[in-house]
Amino acid sequence: EVQLQASGGGLVQAGGSLTLSCAASGFKRGDCAIGWFRQAPGKEREGISYINTSDGSTYNADFLKGRFYISSDNAMNTVFLHMNSLRPEDTAVYYCAIDSTGWGMFDPSDYDYWGQGTLVTVSS
Repeated sequence: EVQLQASGGGLVQAGGSLTLSCAASGFKRGDCAIGWFRQAPGKEREGISYINTSDGSTYNADFLKGRFYISSDNAMNTVFLHMNSLRPEDTAVYYCAIDSTGWGMFDPSDYDYWGQGTLVTVSS
């Protein structure tokens, strides 16, 4: 059974940094991608970063302009989202998810397993 548990959210001041963790289990490494998404109140869920478990390649959304990036431990059991230079508009619930087809990408509809989300609030 695929399980995902996101953690590490909280309240942070604008300009600060935060690292989220996603504990992933039950997936077959090499056959899936693990991604980070966020959803702000009243907005659609959007893709941030993802890692391809077949080769460890990572991809980060251009609109974040390098402020966020994804990494993982060697076994890819834990995937991290490193967030820097946080802004109030980064306030959202952040989710990790698995695309079992393996391709990943930034479209939430491509992902079929989701964690419960962790709230990040950035104060001005």
